[in-house]
Amino acid sequence: MLREYGQLKQELRRRVLEQLDYGREQTDCEVMEIIDEVLLKEDSLRLLPVGESHRLRTELFCSLRRLDILQNLVEDPEITEIMINGPNSIFVERTGRLQELDMRFESEEKLQDVIQQIVAGCNRAVNEASPIVDARLSGGARVNIVMNPVALNGPIVTIRRFPDTPITMEELIRRETLSREAAELLRLLVQAGYNIFISGGTGSGKTTFLNVLSGYIPDWERVVTIEDSAELQLQGLRNLVRLETRNGNVEGCREISVRDLIRASLRMRPDRIVVGEVRGAEAVDMMQCLNTGHDGSMSTGHANSARDMLSRLENMILMGIDIPLTAIRKQIASGIDIIVHLGRLRDRSRKVLEISEMIDCEDSVIRLNPLYRFEEQGESPEGRVQGTLVRKGDLIRDQKLRAAGLQSHI
Repeated sequence: MLREYGQLKQELRRRVLEQLDYGREQTDCEVMEIIDEVLLKEDSLRLLPVGESHRLRTELFCSLRRLDILQNLVEDPEITEIMINGPNSIFVERTGRLQELDMRFESEEKLQDVIQQIVAGCNRAVNEASPIVDARLSGGARVNIVMNPVALNGPIVTIRRFPDTPITMEELIRRETLSREAAELLRLLVQAGYNIFISGGTGSGKTTFLNVLSGYIPDWERVVTIEDSAELQLQGLRNLVRLETRNGNVEGCREISVRDLIRASLRMRPDRIVVGEVRGAEAVDMMQCLNTGHDGSMSTGHANSARDMLSRLENMILMGIDIPLTAIRKQIASGIDIIVHLGRLRDRSRKVLEISEMIDCEDSVIRLNPLYRFEEQGESPEGRVQGTLVRKGDLIRDQKLRAAGLQSHI
């Protein structure tokens, strides 16, 4: 029955394509009218329930003007991740749980068409010569694509979907991601211009947390964001500049990297620079920003703990410049003020696991002052991890708070 439905859909789609006017740009309404005309002429549809006919109409339209079977998935607010492992295997993460869907693309060619539609929408290209690309959807969802010959089981597409309405700090407190006391401290640190680095594993909520913290930036400041693929949703900033990298191609377009954008941003008179994620040699330029008067800058990175993030930063800086390790550690200790480490627990909940202050580098060792640390206290009958973010110490480097007149609020 599923095969018969698929064959009917392919035949109807072919008839619609035959009636489209390729000599001009047709609107969505015009395409829908053509679909309705084709459906009215199909006698076999009279045997279908009304709901099935409406579904077929919608699927035909999405296959022509949207993302085919992916359209409903990217519009589902409960889905946070879509994983396509070739045309016959689709998984989603819904409310924190992975599940395989009973749907597939008509063919690998159709999946290829959808991929080309996605990358064309953000001026990117993907093919056998350049089989890996990061892109984004119009709604802001992040897309990673890996094609043949790198992907052996067909085109691989991973879509990270972000909430339609940006999450607020109040929402994170309600979800028990962090305590109200810790949130208030972070608010003061952002307003006072502390350089904050957010670390965590994949899917731990680093980008979401960075978006939330940006809500505390005074709206008169000039902020420049730099990303591989634009996905930040900074709110309430009037003087905002958004920069995105560009891949090189065979047509002669030169690659523009994160390093290039960071250097360019320094000439834009920024008060703060926000780098979506530090992955490699651009850590050198990021540290230069943090040490040259751009107080209040922020970034994220992958790591298993705050201490591990420092080791990763050391390695990434060494990828970009050959200087003594002691000098690197002094730059990190001087540039970063606060590290916020996020994690995803076994119940799939996201938590702030650690907030630490960078003190200094003494005897080639970076000293951290733990301010808050998550302490687990067991599980609820429903299997939810119970615990609290416990205060472990007081802020030592309070010069920026005093300069901003906020020291008395701590």
